[in-house]
Amino acid sequence: MTTSFIHPALIMIFGAMLLPMIKEPFRKLFLCGVPILTFIDVIYLSWHPGVHGVVTFMGDWTLTFGRVDGLSMVFGFIMALMAIIGTVYGLHVKDNWQHIAAWFYVAGSLGVIYCGDYLVLFLFWEMMAFASTFLVWFNTDKGALAAGYRYLLVHTFGGVVLLLGFVLRYQATGDLSFVQMDEQNTHLYTWLIMAGLMLNAAVPPLHSWLPDAYSKATITGAVFMCAFTTKTAIYTLARAFAGFDILIVLGVIMCIYGIIYAMMENDIRKLLGWEIVRQVGYMVTGVGIGTALAINGTCAHAFAHILYKGLLFMAAGAVIHATGKSKFTELGGLYKKMPMTLFFMVIGGISVSAFPFFSGFVSKSMIISAGFEAHLLPAAFLLTVVSVGTFLVAGLRLPYLIFFGENRCSEETWARAEEPPWNMNLAMGAAAFLCFFIGSYTPFLYNMLPNAGVTYHPYGGYHLSETLQILAFTAVAFMFLKDKLGARDTIS
Repeated sequence: MTTSFIHPALIMIFGAMLLPMIKEPFRKLFLCGVPILTFIDVIYLSWHPGVHGVVTFMGDWTLTFGRVDGLSMVFGFIMALMAIIGTVYGLHVKDNWQHIAAWFYVAGSLGVIYCGDYLVLFLFWEMMAFASTFLVWFNTDKGALAAGYRYLLVHTFGGVVLLLGFVLRYQATGDLSFVQMDEQNTHLYTWLIMAGLMLNAAVPPLHSWLPDAYSKATITGAVFMCAFTTKTAIYTLARAFAGFDILIVLGVIMCIYGIIYAMMENDIRKLLGWEIVRQVGYMVTGVGIGTALAINGTCAHAFAHILYKGLLFMAAGAVIHATGKSKFTELGGLYKKMPMTLFFMVIGGISVSAFPFFSGFVSKSMIISAGFEAHLLPAAFLLTVVSVGTFLVAGLRLPYLIFFGENRCSEETWARAEEPPWNMNLAMGAAAFLCFFIGSYTPFLYNMLPNAGVTYHPYGGYHLSETLQILAFTAVAFMFLKDKLGARDTIS
């Protein structure tokens, strides 16, 4: 291993191992310092592209821990940045084990992003699965233990499928390199590897683990989980399966499927979980389109999604932290008690809804434009139509039922409702600022994207007018449909 290479995952792992030995008043400083140091390491690696951390294993195999290129840089940057925001959000948590599990989870994600072969990928892939399971199990609420077991079983199955795929590939080719697959020359191992990776992206039919587990995780754990598992899977699909047509079909199905269930959901975090399925559907479609613009759009949307979905989960977590309730039928009218949380949730909602000058506007449209440019008119049209549902669900229904709808809070819930601790507000404020900054100053994000020769201008007259018409139509529709989309025990 080269002396100049320190893997970002190692910093998170060693930090997690040292955390129990750090006592106050240095504990919070240490909690902030480890992910910041990891982020600095990621920035350093972006200045030194190439292959690092090559290790000979058992004489015959070569393990590559550090492949730094345009694709890994953008994902590494946002993952390390989200590790800082998520850790700050959880500074008030006294349980060291939650922080340890979260940091091992982040380490697994960074390990996958920088890996160069399937053995290293599998090592960190399983680290992600097991570490994130504990983020569900550490929640003491009813149903968390069972949800954790279901989550672990599904991801263990996916890991076995992935392992079988790359073993068969090694048997057939003698190669374990994690590289782009050939769609014109597919084998059984091709589909097995794709299936193993797609499971983590919550591609139907193996997708229901996502709203199930994310709604049962700890408040801080859910913030990490919404950012890392599915987006790491998108990275692996973009790395190995760009241009596979089947992903276009599956991605569009995800978009439609996710938004339908989100419209009916009564649990805050389950609604956001189904919305993740929908948003990841855009990214899966972008990978399937496979053009330079589509891959750039997929990376940009993954980057933006981590921030605004993290913000929405943080705001939802603040409500649960303050009230102890997670169902719309037990909330309402909280704008009087939690105005700052309302503000942050609205920022997350308008970002995910692709309002101009916010992050979703400059990322999602790249994928749709790539679909039209590739003459995939049905897919591009459906992705445009489904965006109506995003604003309806995340931009309107979610904040309305929590903050403005009929007050269904019990006296005890209403009495205890208040703004969350300062660190939670700080983390939400940072994510909210970045959602606005990315949407307003596009070079910050666009200059990171892997295909540097591609130009895209989101603030054209046609795109602006189209977006504003969709948003206006959706807002009017919500005024007539809000009673039908209101809080009821339809899905638990």
